[in-house]
Amino acid sequence: MGYRRFTDRDGNAWEVRDDSESEWRLEPVSGGTEPRKIPSPGYQKDPFELSTKELQALLDKTQPRRSDGARKSPFID
Repeated sequence: MGYRRFTDRDGNAWEVRDDSESEWRLEPVSGGTEPRKIPSPGYQKDPFELSTKELQALLDKTQPRRSDGARKSPFID
């Protein structure tokens, strides 16, 4: 079975694997990063039917949140 491949905005290639109807897995083709699990979008069950822009949006949701740097302590005046 073939898997949907797409290239993200940074030029990294990913494979979208539909593990189940409710969960998909994004695996990097070239390595360097961990596979990511995402809930499948409710409006589409087939990864081949999604555009690259839609797949990029799903990938963006899996990115770890970046901290804003040092935060102020609530205990310091």
